[in-house]
Amino acid sequence: MNSVEPLSWPEIRTVLLDMDGTMLDLHFDDVFFRQTVPGAYARKHGLTFEAARDVVLESYQEQQGTLAWYDLDHWSSRLGMDMRRLKEEVAHLIRVHPHVLPFLQAVRESGRAIHLVTNAHPYSLDMKLVRTPIGACLDSVITSHEVGWAKEQAPFWPALTARLGLDPRTTLLVDDSAPVLAAARAFGIAHLRQVLHPNSGAPPNPVGQFPSIVDFRDLGLPS
Repeated sequence: MNSVEPLSWPEIRTVLLDMDGTMLDLHFDDVFFRQTVPGAYARKHGLTFEAARDVVLESYQEQQGTLAWYDLDHWSSRLGMDMRRLKEEVAHLIRVHPHVLPFLQAVRESGRAIHLVTNAHPYSLDMKLVRTPIGACLDSVITSHEVGWAKEQAPFWPALTARLGLDPRTTLLVDDSAPVLAAARAFGIAHLRQVLHPNSGAPPNPVGQFPSIVDFRDLGLPS
């Protein structure tokens, strides 16, 4: 059962939105990292898909939660493959989640600031902004690569706050990652929502420690 809690919109002046798994379907990224990359690695090294997947997933785990995990150039060097080219092979899977665009428009019309805050590598970000209409509704787009820390890491949040002039007490963060939400909560971001169905190709995640939504309809529309 989803633990939907109504947002107190009068208390919210700034909306921070994650991209992958939150506004965009995580199916693209899961296919890329779990199928496309291991498949290419298997062909390169003459391995079975299963053996290549084990090598690649172990490499991922070593960097999880750090900026390097999200860095396509790091993985191109580490795995000896052109990760940018491989991403283009599955770019047709990039999709906006249902109900996201009406929400973005309503936030804009309400006069609140709205920012995309993502761990995505700049190349991945550009791919997705070109192929989707979400960018037209945003006041700014900020990547953790610009800030110098992944969103899971504590220094990210004071750096972001200084950059945007945020008041954590009147800020909403919507993200599918519990570690990211935990870091934001520790810093003092007051309004948090976790997306439970980041990947349309998989079942929803179980309810965790944060107030959660299945899709953007659960956020309501600000007035």
